[in-house]
Amino acid sequence: MRPNDAQRLTAALTADPHGTNARLREEGPVHRVTGPDGRPAWLVTRYDDVRRALADPRLSLDRRNALPGNYAGFSLPPALDANLLNMDPPDHTRVRRLVARAFTPGRVEKLRAPVTDVAGELLDAVAPRGRMDLLAEYATPLPITVICDLLGVPRADRVDFRAWTDALITPDPERPHLMKEAVAAMMGFFTGLIEAKRADPGDDLLSDLIAVQENGDSLSRDELTSLAFLILFAGYENTVHLIANAVLALLDHPALLHELRANPDGLEAAVDELSRWEGPAALAIRRFPLEDMEIGGTLVPAGETVLLSLASANRDPRQFRDPDRLDLRRDRSGQLALGHGIHYCLGAPLARMETAIALRVLLERCEKLELDVPRSELRWRPAMRARGLISLPVRW
Repeated sequence: MRPNDAQRLTAALTADPHGTNARLREEGPVHRVTGPDGRPAWLVTRYDDVRRALADPRLSLDRRNALPGNYAGFSLPPALDANLLNMDPPDHTRVRRLVARAFTPGRVEKLRAPVTDVAGELLDAVAPRGRMDLLAEYATPLPITVICDLLGVPRADRVDFRAWTDALITPDPERPHLMKEAVAAMMGFFTGLIEAKRADPGDDLLSDLIAVQENGDSLSRDELTSLAFLILFAGYENTVHLIANAVLALLDHPALLHELRANPDGLEAAVDELSRWEGPAALAIRRFPLEDMEIGGTLVPAGETVLLSLASANRDPRQFRDPDRLDLRRDRSGQLALGHGIHYCLGAPLARMETAIALRVLLERCEKLELDVPRSELRWRPAMRARGLISLPVRW
């Protein structure tokens, strides 16, 4: 494929991801594309190949195994780069094990009541208007508040995390300095927060991560800084768009909206199907083969970048019957919205719980929920890696 063909394919994936993925799956399992920085990568589209590759130890997440000239994701300082999304075993195994000792199911469950309270408070603030931009006024502040509570960020110190993450997810090519400024701000913020927690620990995840030990092993300062960054970046960004995408999907399917309003106990299970159908992460984190290897019949040289399309795999008719239909009763076992294998999202239970609660409170409090603009006016963020709306005006 010529370079301009790869660029056109990338543009098509951004403009019409589901239609383009359907065409690519039929044409073949692996395709040449360009990353957001214009450098080449291999895109894997079929379910079996994606699932197998997600768990293949020959595919490294460590960017040091990337060949120069290939897409490798945005670059971070070492203090932020030493996170689970850039690690292979045995480092990944060690850090994840230590994190799991602090980030327990019990800690997630303790957040259920606070999440419900925050959701109610956010809706109380907009109730007199009877309308809001659901993305900006509900789906965004809810996860930010939860992540700050989880990490123990004092209310007086909470800053505009959305500006930082936006600068990294959808960088402005005309203002590249914004990305560097966001990274520097994040690093400075979390470095200061960690030192404050060392001096005065609290009942929060970051204090527990600082204190956690196993056989004399503990997390280094850079590992703590990068973990705090990762928890904010992944936990906030993905949940924002999971909530907003789920609400739009239900507005587009009023019969399902009515069904869940009548039976809110079905929301926890519904989130799995909603995330399969329109998940926030279109692509898994980039990977680099440690050796020349065959993927879907294509020989991919060592060090070249591999992008695994979760969005395409989750709509592959070879795995899911009538995959473009939103079906809350389907067998969705094996869906890949939050990954698979050793890199399966550690925060998946929290993201699912937050989304289910956000939907439950919204449906309970906002009768006759509907779009406040014509459907055709909604716009998706111009990003191949993430699937999220720019805004979602609603009224009730």
